[in-house]
Amino acid sequence: MAKNKAFVPAEDLSKLWRALIEFDMLQPGDHILVGLSGGKDSMLLTAMLAEIKKYSPIPFELACYTVNGMFAPNFPKAELEEFCARFGLTHYSDDVNVMEAHAKKGGSPCFTCAYFRRAATNRRAKELGFNKVALAHHNDDAVETFFMNLMTSGQLRTFLPVTPLSRSGITVLRPLLYYRESEIRELVAKLGLQPIKNPCPYDGHTMRQDIKEHVAKLDALYPDAYDHLAAAMRCSDKQELWPEKPGKELLGKFHAFWGRKKNI
Repeated sequence: MAKNKAFVPAEDLSKLWRALIEFDMLQPGDHILVGLSGGKDSMLLTAMLAEIKKYSPIPFELACYTVNGMFAPNFPKAELEEFCARFGLTHYSDDVNVMEAHAKKGGSPCFTCAYFRRAATNRRAKELGFNKVALAHHNDDAVETFFMNLMTSGQLRTFLPVTPLSRSGITVLRPLLYYRESEIRELVAKLGLQPIKNPCPYDGHTMRQDIKEHVAKLDALYPDAYDHLAAAMRCSDKQELWPEKPGKELLGKFHAFWGRKKNI
Protein backbone atom coordinates (compact mmCIF):
# COMPACT_ATOMS: atom_id res chain seq x y z
CA MET A 1 0.00 0.00 0.00
CA ALA A 2 1.42 3.33 -1.09
CA LYS A 3 2.62 5.69 1.57
CA ASN A 4 0.05 8.36 2.60
CA LYS A 5 -2.65 6.63 0.55
CA ALA A 6 -5.98 6.52 2.35
CA PHE A 7 -6.86 3.10 3.72
CA VAL A 8 -10.58 3.96 3.49
CA PRO A 9 -12.10 6.92 1.56
CA ALA A 10 -13.45 9.70 3.79
CA GLU A 11 -17.00 9.39 2.42
CA ASP A 12 -17.20 5.82 3.73
CA LEU A 13 -16.25 6.79 7.28
CA SER A 14 -19.15 9.07 8.22
CA LYS A 15 -21.13 6.40 10.07
CA LEU A 16 -18.03 5.33 11.97
CA TRP A 17 -17.32 8.92 13.03
CA ARG A 18 -20.98 9.25 14.10
CA ALA A 19 -20.77 6.18 16.36
CA LEU A 20 -17.45 7.27 17.87
CA ILE A 21 -18.74 10.77 18.63
CA GLU A 22 -22.35 9.98 19.58
CA PHE A 23 -21.41 7.28 22.08
CA ASP A 24 -18.21 8.95 23.38
CA MET A 25 -16.08 5.96 22.40
CA LEU A 26 -12.73 7.75 22.44
CA GLN A 27 -10.81 9.34 25.30
CA PRO A 28 -7.25 10.70 25.13
CA GLY A 29 -4.63 8.02 25.61
CA ASP A 30 -6.90 5.08 24.80
CA HIS A 31 -5.20 1.83 23.83
CA ILE A 32 -7.66 -0.12 21.66
CA LEU A 33 -7.30 -3.77 20.74
CA VAL A 34 -9.35 -4.82 17.70
CA GLY A 35 -10.84 -8.31 17.75
CA LEU A 36 -9.68 -9.49 14.32
CA SER A 37 -11.19 -12.82 13.24
CA GLY A 38 -10.14 -12.44 9.62
CA GLY A 39 -13.74 -12.13 8.44
CA LYS A 40 -15.10 -9.24 6.39
CA ASP A 41 -16.46 -7.27 9.36
CA SER A 42 -13.32 -7.27 11.50
CA MET A 43 -11.06 -6.61 8.50
CA LEU A 44 -13.11 -3.56 7.57
CA LEU A 45 -13.16 -2.32 11.16
CA THR A 46 -9.37 -2.62 11.31
CA ALA A 47 -8.92 -0.64 8.10
CA MET A 48 -11.39 2.04 9.22
CA LEU A 49 -9.91 2.55 12.68
CA ALA A 50 -6.42 2.70 11.19
CA GLU A 51 -7.65 5.43 8.86
CA ILE A 52 -9.41 7.60 11.45
CA LYS A 53 -6.42 7.22 13.79
CA LYS A 54 -4.50 9.46 11.37
CA TYR A 55 -7.02 12.32 11.73
CA SER A 56 -8.72 11.93 15.09
CA PRO A 57 -8.31 14.98 17.36
CA ILE A 58 -8.34 12.48 20.23
CA PRO A 59 -5.15 10.40 20.00
CA PHE A 60 -5.30 6.65 20.60
CA GLU A 61 -3.17 3.55 20.06
CA LEU A 62 -4.34 0.58 18.02
CA ALA A 63 -3.41 -3.09 17.59
CA CYS A 64 -5.18 -6.34 16.62
CA TYR A 65 -5.79 -9.65 18.33
CA THR A 66 -7.04 -13.00 17.03
CA VAL A 67 -8.27 -16.04 18.92
CA ASN A 68 -7.40 -19.23 17.05
CA GLY A 69 -10.31 -21.50 17.90
CA MET A 70 -8.27 -24.46 16.58
CA PHE A 71 -11.08 -25.60 14.28
CA ALA A 72 -8.56 -26.24 11.49
CA PRO A 73 -4.85 -27.15 11.50
CA ASN A 74 -3.69 -24.25 9.34
CA PHE A 75 -4.23 -21.08 11.36
CA PRO A 76 -3.55 -18.14 8.96
CA LYS A 77 -1.21 -16.34 11.36
CA ALA A 78 1.11 -15.09 8.60
CA GLU A 79 -1.79 -13.73 6.51
CA LEU A 80 -3.25 -11.90 9.50
CA GLU A 81 0.11 -10.42 10.46
CA GLU A 82 0.65 -9.29 6.88
CA PHE A 83 -2.81 -7.72 6.79
CA CYS A 84 -2.14 -5.77 10.00
CA ALA A 85 1.30 -4.70 8.78
CA ARG A 86 -0.37 -2.96 5.81
CA PHE A 87 -1.81 -0.51 8.35
CA GLY A 88 1.25 -0.34 10.57
CA LEU A 89 -0.42 -2.39 13.29
CA THR A 90 0.93 -5.10 15.56
CA HIS A 91 -0.94 -8.41 15.55
CA TYR A 92 -1.28 -10.71 18.57
CA SER A 93 -2.89 -14.16 18.73
CA ASP A 94 -3.55 -17.05 21.12
CA ASP A 95 -4.76 -20.63 20.71
CA VAL A 96 -8.01 -21.61 22.44
CA ASN A 97 -9.26 -25.15 21.83
CA VAL A 98 -12.97 -24.36 21.59
CA MET A 99 -14.14 -27.88 20.72
CA GLU A 100 -12.24 -29.36 23.66
CA ALA A 101 -13.77 -26.76 25.97
CA HIS A 102 -17.23 -27.50 24.56
CA ALA A 103 -16.75 -31.25 25.11
CA LYS A 104 -16.01 -30.58 28.80
CA LYS A 105 -18.61 -27.85 29.33
CA GLY A 106 -21.48 -29.10 27.15
CA GLY A 107 -24.41 -26.91 26.16
CA SER A 108 -24.42 -24.72 23.06
CA PRO A 109 -21.13 -24.80 21.12
CA CYS A 110 -21.73 -21.23 19.95
CA PHE A 111 -22.18 -20.02 23.52
CA THR A 112 -19.00 -21.84 24.60
CA CYS A 113 -17.04 -20.41 21.68
CA ALA A 114 -18.24 -16.85 22.31
CA TYR A 115 -17.54 -17.15 26.04
CA PHE A 116 -13.97 -18.39 25.66
CA ARG A 117 -13.19 -15.94 22.86
CA ARG A 118 -14.41 -13.00 24.94
CA ALA A 119 -12.51 -14.19 27.99
CA ALA A 120 -9.27 -14.69 26.03
CA THR A 121 -9.58 -11.31 24.31
CA ASN A 122 -10.28 -9.36 27.50
CA ARG A 123 -7.52 -11.16 29.40
CA ARG A 124 -4.96 -10.53 26.66
CA ALA A 125 -6.01 -6.89 26.34
CA LYS A 126 -5.43 -6.35 30.05
CA GLU A 127 -2.06 -8.15 29.95
CA LEU A 128 -0.90 -5.99 27.03
CA GLY A 129 -2.04 -2.73 28.64
CA PHE A 130 -5.07 -2.05 26.43
CA ASN A 131 -8.07 -0.46 28.13
CA LYS A 132 -10.56 -0.99 25.29
CA VAL A 133 -11.52 -3.78 22.90
CA ALA A 134 -13.20 -2.97 19.58
CA LEU A 135 -15.54 -5.59 18.13
CA ALA A 136 -16.97 -5.62 14.60
CA HIS A 137 -20.68 -6.08 15.34
CA HIS A 138 -22.77 -4.21 12.77
CA ASN A 139 -26.39 -3.03 12.65
CA ASP A 140 -27.77 -6.35 11.43
CA ASP A 141 -26.03 -8.11 14.34
CA ALA A 142 -27.67 -5.74 16.81
CA VAL A 143 -31.17 -6.11 15.31
CA GLU A 144 -30.87 -9.90 15.07
CA THR A 145 -29.68 -10.11 18.69
CA PHE A 146 -32.63 -7.94 19.75
CA PHE A 147 -35.08 -10.16 17.87
CA MET A 148 -33.43 -13.37 19.11
CA ASN A 149 -33.67 -12.25 22.76
CA LEU A 150 -37.33 -11.36 22.26
CA MET A 151 -38.12 -14.74 20.67
CA THR A 152 -36.06 -16.96 22.96
CA SER A 153 -36.20 -15.24 26.35
CA GLY A 154 -38.91 -12.57 26.19
CA GLN A 155 -36.38 -9.80 26.83
CA LEU A 156 -36.12 -6.49 24.98
CA ARG A 157 -32.34 -6.25 24.92
CA THR A 158 -29.35 -6.25 22.61
CA PHE A 159 -25.66 -5.46 23.00
CA LEU A 160 -24.70 -1.85 23.68
CA PRO A 161 -22.48 0.47 21.63
CA VAL A 162 -20.18 0.85 24.67
CA THR A 163 -20.00 -1.80 27.40
CA PRO A 164 -17.75 -1.26 30.46
CA LEU A 165 -16.74 -4.58 32.02
CA SER A 166 -16.37 -4.09 35.77
CA ARG A 167 -14.57 -7.38 36.41
CA SER A 168 -11.72 -6.85 33.92
CA GLY A 169 -11.75 -3.05 33.70
CA ILE A 170 -11.94 -3.35 29.90
CA THR A 171 -14.46 -1.33 27.88
CA VAL A 172 -15.94 -2.96 24.78
CA LEU A 173 -16.65 -0.74 21.75
CA ARG A 174 -18.77 -1.53 18.70
CA PRO A 175 -17.95 1.23 16.17
CA LEU A 176 -19.66 -0.41 13.15
CA LEU A 177 -23.17 -0.29 14.63
CA TYR A 178 -24.49 2.13 12.00
CA TYR A 179 -23.40 -0.01 9.04
CA ARG A 180 -25.71 -2.58 7.49
CA GLU A 181 -24.12 -5.89 6.54
CA SER A 182 -24.83 -5.22 2.86
CA GLU A 183 -22.85 -1.96 3.11
CA ILE A 184 -19.94 -3.83 4.67
CA ARG A 185 -19.88 -6.35 1.83
CA GLU A 186 -19.80 -3.51 -0.70
CA LEU A 187 -17.01 -1.69 1.14
CA VAL A 188 -14.92 -4.85 1.51
CA ALA A 189 -15.17 -5.43 -2.24
CA LYS A 190 -14.47 -1.75 -2.97
CA LEU A 191 -11.32 -1.78 -0.82
CA GLY A 192 -10.12 -5.10 -2.20
CA LEU A 193 -9.97 -6.78 1.20
CA GLN A 194 -9.64 -10.57 1.18
CA PRO A 195 -11.58 -12.08 4.11
CA ILE A 196 -10.44 -15.45 5.42
CA LYS A 197 -13.04 -18.23 5.37
CA ASN A 198 -14.46 -19.08 8.77
CA PRO A 199 -13.28 -22.61 9.68
CA CYS A 200 -16.01 -23.12 12.31
CA PRO A 201 -17.90 -26.38 11.56
CA TYR A 202 -21.16 -24.74 12.71
CA ASP A 203 -20.85 -21.70 10.44
CA GLY A 204 -24.18 -21.14 8.67
CA HIS A 205 -25.97 -23.72 10.84
CA THR A 206 -26.74 -21.79 14.01
CA MET A 207 -29.71 -20.23 15.78
CA ARG A 208 -28.32 -16.83 14.80
CA GLN A 209 -28.45 -17.84 11.15
CA ASP A 210 -32.08 -18.93 11.60
CA ILE A 211 -32.90 -15.58 13.22
CA LYS A 212 -31.13 -13.73 10.38
CA GLU A 213 -33.33 -15.53 7.87
CA HIS A 214 -36.51 -14.85 9.87
CA VAL A 215 -35.72 -11.13 10.08
CA ALA A 216 -35.13 -11.06 6.31
CA LYS A 217 -38.50 -12.78 5.72
CA LEU A 218 -40.27 -10.32 8.01
CA ASP A 219 -38.69 -7.41 6.16
CA ALA A 220 -39.85 -8.87 2.86
CA LEU A 221 -43.42 -9.35 4.14
CA TYR A 222 -43.85 -6.06 6.00
CA PRO A 223 -42.41 -2.80 4.68
CA ASP A 224 -39.95 -1.19 7.10
CA ALA A 225 -40.02 -4.18 9.50
CA TYR A 226 -36.23 -4.09 9.86
CA ASP A 227 -36.18 -0.33 10.43
CA HIS A 228 -38.90 -0.64 13.07
CA LEU A 229 -36.95 -3.38 14.89
CA ALA A 230 -33.88 -1.14 14.81
CA ALA A 231 -35.90 1.79 16.18
CA ALA A 232 -37.29 -0.39 18.98
CA MET A 233 -33.76 -0.89 20.32
CA ARG A 234 -33.66 2.76 21.37
CA CYS A 235 -34.91 3.98 24.75
CA SER A 236 -37.97 6.14 24.16
CA ASP A 237 -40.59 8.05 26.15
CA LYS A 238 -43.16 6.52 23.78
CA GLN A 239 -42.67 3.03 25.20
CA GLU A 240 -45.74 1.57 26.88
CA LEU A 241 -44.66 -1.62 28.65
CA TRP A 242 -46.04 -3.44 31.66
CA PRO A 243 -44.36 -2.86 35.02
CA GLU A 244 -41.52 -5.18 35.96
CA LYS A 245 -42.69 -8.69 36.93
CA PRO A 246 -43.33 -8.63 40.71
CA GLY A 247 -41.50 -10.79 43.22
CA LYS A 248 -42.34 -11.58 46.83
CA GLU A 249 -43.99 -8.19 47.28
CA LEU A 250 -46.97 -9.50 45.29
CA LEU A 251 -47.85 -11.86 48.16
CA GLY A 252 -48.01 -8.88 50.50
CA LYS A 253 -50.36 -7.11 48.09
CA PHE A 254 -52.63 -10.16 48.05
CA HIS A 255 -52.76 -10.23 51.85
CA ALA A 256 -53.44 -6.51 51.98
CA PHE A 257 -56.17 -6.79 49.35
CA TRP A 258 -58.05 -9.66 51.01
CA GLY A 259 -57.44 -8.28 54.48
CA ARG A 260 -59.60 -5.25 53.80
CA LYS A 261 -62.91 -5.11 55.63
CA LYS A 262 -65.88 -5.08 53.31
CA ASN A 263 -67.94 -1.92 53.64
CA ILE A 264 -71.62 -2.78 53.76
